[in-house]
Order: sequence, then C-alpha cells, then structure tokens
Amino acid sequence: MTADLVRHGGADGQGGADAHGGADAAQGEKQWSPGRERGPSPRQGDRLRPLSRRQVEDRFEDLGDLYEETSGGGTRAGTRSRAEFLRRLAGEVRRPGFTLLIAENTTLTAFAYGFPVRGADPWWQGCDTRLPRTVRGLAVTGGLFAVSGIVVPARVRTHYQDRDWNLARRLQRRLLDDHAPALGVALLPAADTETLTAYRAWGWRDVVAEARDPRPPAGACRVLLLGR
Repeated sequence: MTADLVRHGGADGQGGADAHGGADAAQGEKQWSPGRERGPSPRQGDRLRPLSRRQVEDRFEDLGDLYEETSGGGTRAGTRSRAEFLRRLAGEVRRPGFTLLIAENTTLTAFAYGFPVRGADPWWQGCDTRLPRTVRGLAVTGGLFAVSGIVVPARVRTHYQDRDWNLARRLQRRLLDDHAPALGVALLPAADTETLTAYRAWGWRDVVAEARDPRPPAGACRVLLLGR
C-alpha cells in the first residue's frame, strides 16, 4: 500500500496551486523571519496526540472529512477518494502496532499513521523489491516502521519544508520517536513526482537498489527511508 500525501489541487489531489501559492506566497516568504513571525508561532499552533484504535474508529468521519477536504478533485472524485481512504484505513487500523497521530488546534488540522512492517508483508506489493541488503536486514528483524499516510494541508507541503516545526516533519518524527529504534519506510508511486518531491523535502531519502543487480527496475513504487 503506498503512502498517502494529501494536498489541495486538481483531480485526485494532483496539480493545481493552493490558496497559499503565487505572488502572495512569495511576498509572505520574503517578509517572514525567525524573529518576526506573524500570528501564532508555528511551533505552538498545533498540538500532536495519538488516538487509540477505538478513538480512530470513533473519528472515522472526521478523518475522512479532512482527507476529502485536502485531496481536491470535486465532489464525485472526492467522495470516491474518501471512501477508498476509509476502507484502507479500516484495514490498517487492525494491524499490530498501528499508530495514528492527529494535529489539532481548535479543530483537526492534519494526521499521520503507520505500523511496523517486515519483509514478507503484503504491504510491499507493487514496489521494486530489489532492496539493498541493509534494508532487507531491517525488514527481517522488524527494524522498519511503515509511514502509510501523511495527511496535511498544501501549505505544509510547499512552505518551510526544512523547518523542524513543519507539521509533516513533526508528525513523522513523533511517529518514529514512539517506535524507536525503527527507521521509517514509505512506498510512493514512481509517477507521482510531486509527492516524491515533498517527502524528499521533509528529509526522506530514496532507497537505491544494489548496483550489482543487472535487472531493470520493475516496481511501480519507490521506497524511501527516514531516520530520526
């Protein structure tokens, strides 16, 4: 199952600029400085907390609503995407070690979730399975935590991605801290360059197949790793 990265945009969440893009965004970035933040500090604006399995199930509708709001694509596409997301989440929440973190201020603003994964897990289906020996070893020993979804507003994907207080960075760091010493692993569609760019900006690095393997890449997904 590939990782979710949800953002405002065109059909099925791809393409299109969000309300923070264009000249206004450029002007905002020019005026911003670490010592002069306008409004609430981004370090304090959203509180992170985990939900229990029961709480996740009780808040399915809220999670689905946020997924639909941030995915774009219009009413029909959004409804279909929402239903697929909830069906996928309903299966993953039953996995051992499943964790879902939410970010909230006065309302739900973002969330991320995942679970421990091993080498023989069906979760790897569709990826390029020619993993380096070190990654295969981590998969065998349980040293990988699959970050299956990061659901954030578009501004988090496009603004200040390298800052520690970036909301996606905070969510993924907390997930891994709670499952130390595992490394984070994500599967992303190879054709989704926008999502790949965002993950790389958040510190994820591509897993490169062993150079001695003569076979051409065959997977539809890319494997990315994240340390703490």
